[in-house]
Amino acid sequence: MPNLLDPRIDDPSDDSSDDPIGGGWSATLRRSVRLFNDFRVEQTDPARFYTALAADSVGQLAHYTAGETLRDTVLLDVGGGPGYFRDAFMKAGATYLALDADAGEMQGAGIVAEGSMLGDGMRLPVRTGSVDACYSSNVLEHVPVPMAMADEMLRVTKPGGVVFCSYTLWWGPWGGHETSPWHLLGGRFARRRYRRKHGHEPKNKYGESMYAATAAAGLRWARAQRKAGNAEILAAVPRYHPAWAAWLMRVPVVREVLSWNLLLVLRKT
Repeated sequence: MPNLLDPRIDDPSDDSSDDPIGGGWSATLRRSVRLFNDFRVEQTDPARFYTALAADSVGQLAHYTAGETLRDTVLLDVGGGPGYFRDAFMKAGATYLALDADAGEMQGAGIVAEGSMLGDGMRLPVRTGSVDACYSSNVLEHVPVPMAMADEMLRVTKPGGVVFCSYTLWWGPWGGHETSPWHLLGGRFARRRYRRKHGHEPKNKYGESMYAATAAAGLRWARAQRKAGNAEILAAVPRYHPAWAAWLMRVPVVREVLSWNLLLVLRKT
């Protein structure tokens, strides 16, 4: 396994295709319907949802790589969690590395796989320019300074490599996660309401482990990287929507509500 640890950091803790390589993936309406149906059981049957999303992610990420393949790609998954994505990416031929800030999440499937790291997404314990692809799915909304994590993802990616960053938008229907739709009246209100109703805190605590991430902030960051000559933008689209709905990201306010989830794909220059 390649040695990617950043020498500056002494303590690391401080339509889905059936083709495993991902060829033939496309953002069809049928794919969107299938993903949203799987999402309905995200709370009751997370394995079903995340396994389906992982399979889709292989095709979607490969779609933006040379030759539409992940074979021999060194991939870092920021916020890898219990490992649902690991199996899908390794089956596609990638060398899979994962980082998570929560040891409990990493052990969610009962094991902590080789190549897993405990660390901070805003200060990745990985060498600059050392991975071919840096991937993150639905993590940025759980980081207090989201664009600091995006900066780190770009830093650790090799020139010519791909940054794939997707996150849930606050003003969308699932912006408050399990406290939705009450988050639309305020994150702290939704958190208190959940606590009163269920007798315990939600898993995703507004102000501690969940924050109000917006499309506007992500788009500003991506454009700033392009302007600075750090990267080219390959995609800025609603992740789960069919390709013809990409126009949503061009309409302020509308994109925050209807896009649900923003996907940014950049190629480092």
